[in-house]
Amino acid sequence: MIRIADIDLNDWKKLANSGTSGTLGGRNVFTIILLLLLASCQTISRKTVAEDGNQKKLNFTEAITTRGNSWVVDKVEDNQELISESGISKWEDSNTVIRTYFKVGRTGSLNVGLNLKVTSGTTKLKVTLNGESKVVEVSNVDYEPVEVGVFDITDTGYHFLELQGLEKTGSSFAEVNEVLIGGPAASGELTYVKEDFYWGRRGPSVHLTYTAPEHTDIVWFYNEITVPENEDVVGSYYMANGFGEGYFGMQVNSETERRVLFSVWSPYETQDPKSIPEEYRIILLGKGEGVTTGEFGNEGSGGQSYKVFNWKAGNTYKFLLKGAPSVNNSTDYTAYFFDPDTEKWNLIASFRRPHTKTYLVRPHSFLENFRTEMGHLSRMGEYTNQWIYDTKGQWHELTKAKFTADATARKGSREDYAGGAVDNKFFMKNCGFFDEKTTMDTFHERTANGIAPEIDFSDLEKPRL
Repeated sequence: MIRIADIDLNDWKKLANSGTSGTLGGRNVFTIILLLLLASCQTISRKTVAEDGNQKKLNFTEAITTRGNSWVVDKVEDNQELISESGISKWEDSNTVIRTYFKVGRTGSLNVGLNLKVTSGTTKLKVTLNGESKVVEVSNVDYEPVEVGVFDITDTGYHFLELQGLEKTGSSFAEVNEVLIGGPAASGELTYVKEDFYWGRRGPSVHLTYTAPEHTDIVWFYNEITVPENEDVVGSYYMANGFGEGYFGMQVNSETERRVLFSVWSPYETQDPKSIPEEYRIILLGKGEGVTTGEFGNEGSGGQSYKVFNWKAGNTYKFLLKGAPSVNNSTDYTAYFFDPDTEKWNLIASFRRPHTKTYLVRPHSFLENFRTEMGHLSRMGEYTNQWIYDTKGQWHELTKAKFTADATARKGSREDYAGGAVDNKFFMKNCGFFDEKTTMDTFHERTANGIAPEIDFSDLEKPRL
């Protein structure tokens, strides 16, 4: 018995052109069946010749775009040039190693292929998965599915397919736009970035929203952050003191620069700060020494301030934020950062937000990666000793928090996110394609420290322009 799935595309064409069947309305029945099958089929397949000379065929059921799921791992600065809108391109260096990440929910054999082309000549590529390597030789100048072989997946979770160029006669190794997979290991739940590639490459952002006492007006919010050694990855924002209208924390902006950043959103919703009407603009009331101020956009818009500060992994840094109603239906927000080397609170900036009358609401922290080329590297921060100070002059320790994550996590594009409490510390971790995962919308509680911050508010620097 011949099964439909066993008939090659060329065999279908021969049948469609033969006279062995009747016609329907002048059209060969096999032609109609073929067109229907081609319209509904989602399996990618291609014949190759095995070493013993027999023909074989691997089936591929998923095409993982390299545009959204691949990174250069040895030279991260090459990611923006080599991983483009079309996928992997401009690949010239044989030392370049490129990994494509995906998560499987089943074990077993995995069929692997690549949809690729070469600009000219012949290329040899080494393809590695779970420590097993295969070599493929390609010379097609148009995109075609090329079989690599069958690999064994023994564990569920995240895996990466690694590509390295061995030989080429053309100017570059290949342009690869998809990694093709199929077989038993691909028949279960699969996780990879299918859309919104910018956000998918940045990776999931994670948040901790602290539970504050009810019916309490919060004037001051105090928090501490420690970034463990080797977790201070470029592109990371360890946000300490988040509130309903802004955020305050520290960043790794490059290999040579780090910042303490404080921003307040305008009540006028736009991505372009220049379009904000004058009456809705954030007003700068004052800033500290060495602080740069300006506007920001693209993730809401408003007033921004930052101080270049070489904070160090392993050290603990303190953050203090004030928020209280001010004149003419506005609210003033003022941020201070404690430098442990000088043992002094430093004013970052003070902003006035119009059309707003509130004390601090929704105290929270988050961890994000803001550099797409760093989305394959994990980072982690410890968030410790959270306190709020109310209008009655009382400190309250915050020991309970709700863990959440952003749309990238909620839509299932990435599952490399975690957070919670260990002893007297909260923590958050994201990116890097680790298998540990914390359920979103769960509550976590740390051990109380019981010692309120000792701060002389009258001694803090007053905002002035």
